[in-house]
Amino acid sequence: MTHKQHVLDNWEFRAVGDEAWLPAVVPGTVHTDLLRNGLIDQPFYGTNEHGLQWIDKKDWEYRTTLQLDEDWQSLAVTELNFAGLDTYADVYVNNVHALSADNMFLAWTMDVKDLLRTGANEIVVRFRSAVKEDLPKLEQLGYDLPAPNDQSELGGLGEKRISVFARKAPYHYGWDWGPRFLTSGIWREAVLTGRNAAAIKDLYIRQDVIKKEEARLTAIVEVDAPEAWEGTLRITAEGQEWTRAVTLEPGMGTVELELVMDQPRLWWCNGLGAPELTLFRAGLLENGAVLAEAEVKTGLREIKLIRKPDAKGASFKFELNGVPVFAKGANHIPNDSFITEVTEERYRHEIASAAESNMNMLRVWGGGFYEEEVFYRLCDEYGLLVWQDFMFACSMYPGDGAFLANVQKEAEYNVKRLRNHPSIALWCGNNEIDSAWAQFEENMGWGWKEKLSAEIRETLWAAYEEIFHRILPEAVAANHPGIDYWPSSPLRELTNDIDQHAVRIAGDGDIHYWGVWHGIEPFENYNVKVGRFMSEYGFQSFPELKSVLTYAEEKDMELESEVMLAHQKNGRGNQIIKEYMDIYLPEAKDFKSFLYMSQILQAEAMRMAIESHRRNKPYCMGTLYWQMNDCWPVASWAGMDYYGRWKALQYTARRSFKDVLLSVEVTDGEKVQVYAVSDLREALSGELAVRLHDFSGAVLKEWKQPVQLEADSSAVVFSVPVAELLGGYAAEQVVLVAALEAADGSLLERKEHYFAAAKELKLDQPVLTLAEVPGSGGLSFTVSTDVLARGVYLTAEQEGIFSDNYFDLLPGEVKTVQFSQRRGAGAGVETGRAAGAASRVKAQDKAGAGAPDFVPAAPQGLEIRSMADYVK
Repeated sequence: MTHKQHVLDNWEFRAVGDEAWLPAVVPGTVHTDLLRNGLIDQPFYGTNEHGLQWIDKKDWEYRTTLQLDEDWQSLAVTELNFAGLDTYADVYVNNVHALSADNMFLAWTMDVKDLLRTGANEIVVRFRSAVKEDLPKLEQLGYDLPAPNDQSELGGLGEKRISVFARKAPYHYGWDWGPRFLTSGIWREAVLTGRNAAAIKDLYIRQDVIKKEEARLTAIVEVDAPEAWEGTLRITAEGQEWTRAVTLEPGMGTVELELVMDQPRLWWCNGLGAPELTLFRAGLLENGAVLAEAEVKTGLREIKLIRKPDAKGASFKFELNGVPVFAKGANHIPNDSFITEVTEERYRHEIASAAESNMNMLRVWGGGFYEEEVFYRLCDEYGLLVWQDFMFACSMYPGDGAFLANVQKEAEYNVKRLRNHPSIALWCGNNEIDSAWAQFEENMGWGWKEKLSAEIRETLWAAYEEIFHRILPEAVAANHPGIDYWPSSPLRELTNDIDQHAVRIAGDGDIHYWGVWHGIEPFENYNVKVGRFMSEYGFQSFPELKSVLTYAEEKDMELESEVMLAHQKNGRGNQIIKEYMDIYLPEAKDFKSFLYMSQILQAEAMRMAIESHRRNKPYCMGTLYWQMNDCWPVASWAGMDYYGRWKALQYTARRSFKDVLLSVEVTDGEKVQVYAVSDLREALSGELAVRLHDFSGAVLKEWKQPVQLEADSSAVVFSVPVAELLGGYAAEQVVLVAALEAADGSLLERKEHYFAAAKELKLDQPVLTLAEVPGSGGLSFTVSTDVLARGVYLTAEQEGIFSDNYFDLLPGEVKTVQFSQRRGAGAGVETGRAAGAASRVKAQDKAGAGAPDFVPAAPQGLEIRSMADYVK
């Protein structure tokens, strides 16, 4: 047999020094193994996080025994492969040290041919405590490195923030939405492989020129040959075949083969076309027989970041296959504090939710980890572009030779690992460090450098430039040509002067706008604080009651209870929500009602922001709110909670990201302007109807006019002075409804606008009516009301989503709604993950591959409420 493979399983673990070995799951973490063995309480429940900080102060070890037959001894190459070790680890094979690992983001391969024997072979992986490993580095350095999100106090370390020394997921040390769980363990697959022949180690389809008429590609094949070899390299795709003769020397070598494809099927992002994927197969042939083979599925496309000077600064937009893309999406964080608990179904639910919400981009934020293969594969399949950060965030990092060499290996490995994915649109060096440090502007940024001596400042900035201005861009240029690199987000431009830092709204670069929330600025500032690309902004809310009850009890249902504060990582976050709610919304009648009202508040903030960004196209060409998801059940900025349950924000995002949008803006309190925004690639003709209603549904005024909307445009299609529109009607007793119909009479878009804050509106208690649509088999039902109903909220017993939710409804209108059940969701959604998962399915589980995440279903236990049910 030429090739053999053995997946390492049947693992045991223990704390170093303990006698008893306990069963372990690999891939996995120490925390989840302790939980399965009943040795710790559920980490996410109550305040349990605080009592589990002892785990990261211990060393842990894992072991397994391999039974190998005699065939393994005859193989020329035998390698032990760990796809991920978290983080400081030593590997022993039959009591012989074989490897030391020091980077969670790398794969590790070791030659173990001379260490294995026929019969039983013991593999031991010993993990050294990241705390004990890195505390001496901080002491040796002699000064603190900025790392404000490192929750060292919770971890019992006082102000000793050590997260920057380990090449480990930064969020493991805590963040302003996540807990502090410094995991360790074998977190990706472990496999023993053996062979007598050459093996294809990597297949990269470099996309040299992509046009609709022709694709010019280069297949780059890395081959590891145990001995000199001659034969043929064959590449096949789409019924075509390309070959070349190959002569290999012993060891690693690279072979290239040019490919030309006529009329290629291009990959498009969601909203612009089909995400066509093409399968390429490579084979090494000897006398016609296949000696080794590999395959990759990629999408043929050209993606560029266009930064072109103009009268207002410089553009910041993506072009896909020559077509400008208005980026619509969110920032992605890890789906769990314990990475190995994220199943394929959970990944699919997130990506399907993004696509269902009319998104076309996710930003993989730099405080997490380089995501699993399944994440990028699903982005490829659903047509989601990926803004990919390197894993550096909100900190300054060491600059010693060992650290820099480690970073270089990490960058090269992960760029090569991900480069075949057509979804990768941009590599970004880090999150917020350039603007936080603000090298060229004194007393700006986050106040880090001003606390340090000139010598230390020079040292830290030199390390920064080495990593983000040399090592990372060189890794991208060498290994993923054609994909742009952006040094830091946010950033204006690399100018090496005061114009570099995005510390204020400017006419170039990308922007993180946090005046609303962190700066306690009013929501209305979203209308004026608009940059060229809005890569972060956000507002918090609580999860729904069903989710809150997975970590809290009835006695905890208070805004400032110990448990609610433990599940609010952003300091005054709960009070900030309340302060904004006091400004904009009526008072919630109790804490459970406050949960719902917080989601209404969050959704309104994000609606205002998204609409403002889209109205301002093409000046602004991207809006990515913070954040898509959660890593544990918590009050946060997420639009979808830890259990995958859509908040009001997710439904608002789906409406706000539609290809055609109506947006109403009142300028300086004097003029009402209705914008029509289109992301379509062709012009659109239709009719706009603008009606002023009272809350009984009566039409007080009405305007109708034809609309001609250009392709990929934003324009004011209706304008009238506020005084003329209201005509003496009280602002708090009317609502403006704008509706755009296509030429065939179908409704393209509808938008309500109120002239007073929600807390000032004179609302009556509505009577809401649900009725099944005849002949629908319970799959469709209608909603109607007798007076204006705000925030109409539908719930069902099953996990899933509605075709619309948290919507406003006027008398005389009939809203038809469908429910789609989340495929594969059951009791495990609640009980299995409430504490880091009691049961686990591998992230690469293919049970749900290719199937839709949402399946039409008749909702069970259907209930309906509105805002009036939650306010005093």
